[in-house]
Amino acid sequence: MSDETTPSSSVPVTPERPDSPVHMQGTDHITIWGSNAEDTIEFYRDLLGMPLVLRQPNLDDPSQTHLFFDTGDGRILTFFVSDDRPSNRRGQRGGVGAVHHLCFSVDPDEYEETMAALEDAGHQYNVFDRGIFHSIYTSDNNGLVIELSADKYEIPNDRRGEVLAKAQELRESDGAEYAKDEHLRGAIEELGLEVVENDLPDASAGVGGLE
Repeated sequence: MSDETTPSSSVPVTPERPDSPVHMQGTDHITIWGSNAEDTIEFYRDLLGMPLVLRQPNLDDPSQTHLFFDTGDGRILTFFVSDDRPSNRRGQRGGVGAVHHLCFSVDPDEYEETMAALEDAGHQYNVFDRGIFHSIYTSDNNGLVIELSADKYEIPNDRRGEVLAKAQELRESDGAEYAKDEHLRGAIEELGLEVVENDLPDASAGVGGLE
C-alpha cells in the first residue's frame, strides 16, 4: 500500500517487489462470463488451439457449465457458459464477454498470512475448499471479485493442463459432480509425478458462496 501523502505519479516504476504484506506468485486463472459451450469451444479450442482440460458445473450456480482451457503454458482460462446464451461478437459490459473474477496464485505457506493481511487492510473475504485447490475470495477497490488460489498439491506449471485433464477423466469415471481432492491426487499419481501435499487450513467445502 502506497503512502497516502505520496502522489501516485511519484510512486517509482520498478521490477522490484514492493514492501507489502503479501506477494503473488503469478496468475492462476482468469474466468469470463461466456455465452454457450459450443461457440466457446469452437473459438478457444478449435481456432486458438487451447486444449479443453476440465468441464464441470459452476460450483456457485450448477445451472451453468464451467469450462477450463490450457492457454499453453500451464495457465488456465475458464468460462461460465449456458446453452441459452447466444454469443455477442460486439460484447457488452457486465454480460457475455465480461470478466467474472481474476485469480492469482498464493504460496500455500503464506495462505493464513494472506487472510490476516486482508483482514488488517479492511477487506472482507470468504475461504473455500474447491476440491482441487483452496481459494480466498475478496474484492478490489472497484468491487471486482479477486480469488487468491493455493494448490493442494505441487504441480509443475508445464504439466498443469495434463494433470487437470487426467483429473477430469477420473472425475467422469467416478461419476462425481465436480473434480475433488482424490481425483487430483489420483491424476498426479497416474502421471508418475511426485505427490507433494501442501498444508492448508480447513475451509468450507466445494460449492456456493460466489456469485
